[in-house]
Amino acid sequence: MIAPEHFDIALIGSGSGNSFPGPEFAEKSIVYIDRGVGPENIFGGTCLNLGCIPTKMFVHTANIAQNARREHAEKFGVDAELGGVGFPAVRERIFSRIDPISHGGEEYRAAHPDNANVTLLRGTARFVAPKRLAVETDNGTREITADTFLLAAGSRPAIPAIPGLHEATPLTSDTLMRLEELPESIAILGSGVIALEFAHILDAFGVDVHLIARSGTLLRAFDEDIARRITEIASARYTVHLTTATTEVRRTEEGVEIDLQPSDPADEAARTLTVADILVATGRTPNSDLLDAPAGGIGVDDAGRVMVDACQRALDPRGQVLDGIYSIGDLSSPAQLKHVANHELKVARHNILNPHDLRRSDDMPIPAAVFTSPQIATVGMSEREAREWAATTGREIQVARQEFADVAYGWAMELEAPGDFVKIIAEAETGRILGAHIIGPEAATLIQVLIQAMSFGLDARDIATKQYWIHPAMPEVIENALLQLA
Repeated sequence: MIAPEHFDIALIGSGSGNSFPGPEFAEKSIVYIDRGVGPENIFGGTCLNLGCIPTKMFVHTANIAQNARREHAEKFGVDAELGGVGFPAVRERIFSRIDPISHGGEEYRAAHPDNANVTLLRGTARFVAPKRLAVETDNGTREITADTFLLAAGSRPAIPAIPGLHEATPLTSDTLMRLEELPESIAILGSGVIALEFAHILDAFGVDVHLIARSGTLLRAFDEDIARRITEIASARYTVHLTTATTEVRRTEEGVEIDLQPSDPADEAARTLTVADILVATGRTPNSDLLDAPAGGIGVDDAGRVMVDACQRALDPRGQVLDGIYSIGDLSSPAQLKHVANHELKVARHNILNPHDLRRSDDMPIPAAVFTSPQIATVGMSEREAREWAATTGREIQVARQEFADVAYGWAMELEAPGDFVKIIAEAETGRILGAHIIGPEAATLIQVLIQAMSFGLDARDIATKQYWIHPAMPEVIENALLQLA
């Protein structure tokens, strides 16, 4: 038997994990293993190649297309008409920028003198024993052992167990953006962040969109007022099938047939929807199964996530810390957010370098945004969660809601009808902000001042009254909400 190759550190995954090697580890031997993402097995992780960055570049183009439509421009006195969207040109503009970054990153790790201590292996790693890997590469299988492991293997689109769906080869976020041409019509399975962002993009590009949701609202995990508002907006813009199960999928010469079953047959009968293609956007599954984490003695929860403590140390199935094994990002985080993965990487990196001075990664509120139209941003407790917290703790809360339409810049944007809003929830006695939720223009930017306030424990009343708020600018919608609490 050939002895395995031994390294000081084994790093798996090229997303946030790509920031791990550095001069602090120059004296350590590092094996860097990456299977790539998407059908092309691209280096650099999901965010760069298939997620956050390309989708937001598509979203920006979709916003331009949406604003150019006559019905939008007319109310501003602008005579405009959208002639169409050239998808191949849009796609080429986006990936001609992203692909060189990915290729350059791989070349840098493989051959640059900065990485003389790094051995890059392209292939799929799986545990065959504790702290022992088999890596399937194009040149055969290599066995690897290491003293320290950092698992950053990410996630992939989840495909529900619906009869015929797998055989119909549905589109996913991994494949849709690199199509040669967009379909004339599409059904999107899902009602979460990915589904809402692609629904906006595709509708703005002229695709007939059908969104199929098992729940009664879209974004059901968000604050209820946010979920209701985006459901209203989406339902007015494209076809939304709520409380509807997909029972079977068939790909035919004409396209894709989808059998739909409403939850209440008394309200609506089962029917078949025919579209040109189908996109599955029902969430992502951690790659712990590809990694065969249990074979390495690593605990995995019911959702398939590698179990970790607050210091990003991997746990065994009994919840005990495993020596020298860390995990970050989608592989172990319920949030599945790039900014969370980046923070966890910094924490894990520090803890590997300083095992006697451990840091935690769970000491800040986690914000999230949905880049649909309008934008949505959220941080902290929903109103329902805050009321439940108040009931169990005996505390009182305050809830402020401010419409965009009631501030000057809202007038400038012609947001005259109530709808887009800011909601801030605070503890009544202390003014401590417990949660914030925004639906409206630039929500992902506007919420940052509230994220900062929560992170540093600032009083909502002080934020409202002890600084200038530029007039007339959009942040006044935040100021006016805070003043309600003051």
